[in-house]
Amino acid sequence: MNGVTYVKAPARNLVSDTSQVEEVTKNILAAVRIEGDKALRRYSQEFDKVTVEALEITDEERQAAVAGLDPAARADMEFAIERVRAFAKAQRATILPLEIEALPGLHLGHRVIPIRRIGAYVPGGRYPLLSAPVMTIVPAKVAGCSEVIACLPPGSHRDVIAACHLAGADRIFRVGGAQAIAALAYGTESIPKVDKIVGPGNAFVNEAKRQVFGPVGIDQLAGPSEIFIVADSTADPELIAIDLLAQAEHDVKTRVGLITTDRQLAESTLEHVQLQLADLSTAPVAAAAWDNYGEIALCADEATMISYSDLIAAEHLQVHTADSHAMGAKLSNYGSLFIGPLASVVYSDKCCGTNHTLPTMGAGRYTGGLWVGSYLKICTHQWLDRRGVETVAPPAVRQSGREGLEGHRRAAAVRLDRLLAQGTR
Repeated sequence: MNGVTYVKAPARNLVSDTSQVEEVTKNILAAVRIEGDKALRRYSQEFDKVTVEALEITDEERQAAVAGLDPAARADMEFAIERVRAFAKAQRATILPLEIEALPGLHLGHRVIPIRRIGAYVPGGRYPLLSAPVMTIVPAKVAGCSEVIACLPPGSHRDVIAACHLAGADRIFRVGGAQAIAALAYGTESIPKVDKIVGPGNAFVNEAKRQVFGPVGIDQLAGPSEIFIVADSTADPELIAIDLLAQAEHDVKTRVGLITTDRQLAESTLEHVQLQLADLSTAPVAAAAWDNYGEIALCADEATMISYSDLIAAEHLQVHTADSHAMGAKLSNYGSLFIGPLASVVYSDKCCGTNHTLPTMGAGRYTGGLWVGSYLKICTHQWLDRRGVETVAPPAVRQSGREGLEGHRRAAAVRLDRLLAQGTR
């Protein structure tokens, strides 16, 4: 982009050959569709090195997982659940049914209908992300979904099972990866077919969601995590470096960056990143992400900074400027916006109430993240009395005739003809 130079450019981009992932995933989906539970057990042994007899986690196991929580861990988990629930309830209150009389006798409206059965995928990975099931399960329960089915890799930490239980999962299964997505999409002897699948995962989970989409809904196709920070000369380079590396430690493919108009801030941030890495316990992961995908973009002016940020459309976008609220109002493309230096991504990741399942890879240009509305259908309806038919039928008859759709023309005309034959009201 004109007006943008790099104090640090990313060494790699995330575009890669996914043909092998596509083919492996296709085979897994086909096997689960045909063999059901047998395939799930085979893949658990092959991929997770775990022999699974009972796929479903029993109520006794769930209760034991909760009982085994450290008291402070349980309190923190319940705090996060309540914050996410409260925000989801506030969002739900803004989604209202509609009923209008658009013209005399023409009644239009919509209903807000919860999706019946949700499949919540809970990822494994390097760290036991206790917040992950909170973000996918709690909004579903607030939305009024009849049943939430959680799937998590068989080797998942017991505390993750406890989080699924406390968040409100109706059933929990020991199955991960693409095979879990297949089970949720097609159903097996043990796992019921769901209507929509939500939750992030690795490349195979993502690809499986892409391949099953259609007969079953999905929330989004999520890539590696991202954070960008829009900043001016008033920003604190140490704080920026800390926040960038906090996200970089997620994965070696995490994309992190600073977008600024101030060269001194850019250069100082680069120095602080190296200082932070020196004693960061997760440095092997964070440094790889920073070296390969980290960037510091220096922009000629504020307008260029805004344009570049909107081009990136970062999953997490922090604003550290003299007037962060005013700057935030000028930005359009992001998954979630963190306004001011006190609003760290980590608060949303864990417990402040907004959802951390967000669009990546530029998808923030056309969609937002997971929210209570993701679990609802807005379905329209209409009904007409005689006045409505007298108004709507004539143009419908004429338009159908112009299009050569005789069946449509007759369907539009017959009601008007019958009403006219009945005489006046």
